[in-house]
Amino acid sequence: MANKEHVERLKQGVDTWNAWRRERPDVVPDLRGADLKKADLKKADLHRADLSGANLSEADLSKARLRKAKLNGANLSGAVLRRAYLRGAILDGANLSGAALRRATLSETTLTNANLTRADLRFANLGHTHK
Repeated sequence: MANKEHVERLKQGVDTWNAWRRERPDVVPDLRGADLKKADLKKADLHRADLSGANLSEADLSKARLRKAKLNGANLSGAVLRRAYLRGAILDGANLSGAALRRATLSETTLTNANLTRADLRFANLGHTHK
């Protein structure tokens, strides 16, 4: 279950969220199971965030920083992740069907049982992904 304060802070907008993250670099955001469908999260600092089971379908995560984020079982169907930085992220069982991952950095990610049907991976940096 997500930390309600973290979810509310994120829903206040990316500028507010990123400022809060800069003030509290040691906080690991708990956004497990959060409903962020169609959210505008462009350039959001979500590194190390726990987004396991979150609904991020059709969300705009362009240029978001998701380094080492936990996205196990997250729904990212139709999400826009262009130029997103997902190095070291865990995407086990995540639904990325139809996601736009063009030019995203996916090196060192774990994609076990992830659904990548119709995902746009053109020019994505897959580096050493784990399947």
